[in-house]
Amino acid sequence: MSLINASRSEATKQFSTAMWWILAIVLFVYVAFTATALGFVFSAASTGSLPGNGPQIPADMLPSLLYSSATSVGYVFPVLIGTLMVTTEFRHKTLTPTFLATPRRSTVLIAKVLIGILLGVLYAVVGIVASVAPSAGFLAGFGLDTGFSSGDTWALIGRMVIAFVLWVLVGIGVGALVRNQVGAIVGVLVFTQFLEPIGRVAASFVEGLSDATKFLPGAAGDALVGASVLSMSAGTGASTGDPLEWWAGGLVLLGYAAVLIFLGYLFSWRRDVS
Repeated sequence: MSLINASRSEATKQFSTAMWWILAIVLFVYVAFTATALGFVFSAASTGSLPGNGPQIPADMLPSLLYSSATSVGYVFPVLIGTLMVTTEFRHKTLTPTFLATPRRSTVLIAKVLIGILLGVLYAVVGIVASVAPSAGFLAGFGLDTGFSSGDTWALIGRMVIAFVLWVLVGIGVGALVRNQVGAIVGVLVFTQFLEPIGRVAASFVEGLSDATKFLPGAAGDALVGASVLSMSAGTGASTGDPLEWWAGGLVLLGYAAVLIFLGYLFSWRRDVS
């Protein structure tokens, strides 16, 4: 079977099940809620509408900070869909007929990567709409600049699309390396929602630790996008290092995806399946 046919088959597998759109809905709701809450608080604080001392963020930084909430809080969803693209086949043993139809296993994995890129773009659109729409509404409502007239804003949105695609590829690598679906999902959630955030916050208070944590996947993704609520909150401590340049962050995240996919192919993908 050619790569085109394998990709067509992979697309049918992914889009004929409910998992992709269920995760997309959860992504939209989660990011929209976060963007709405942050949009109101930050916009109101910037205009002095909040009682007491609210978060003091320069008005010109608000658009990028709020719009990037799609990646800073929602990046776990493209990782999960990428992981499920692979582990679901191991769990339900659908890889057996797939490999019988396409003996070249590398072709199957490449087809997953190609469809993963498509899903990454799709999830990026969902996440960006969920973060930009409510954020821009609050910015405009409080008389603040939405940033749409700035090329930097559109460049940031473009980098968010790239980040979503890379996160899906990271998930595919995790799924190829860790066959057990429960183990892979739990590992993704523990690392992205607990271990890395804690480490990045700790780096704000430990001298020199930020020089290492900036190479973590989430930090690299934030550097690629160029803005992040987590980076802002982590930067309130006593010690902060210089973040990676956006292109360096993209290369680091691409490196994680490439290494995970290669290791998954080398140690797991070529093994026998029942």
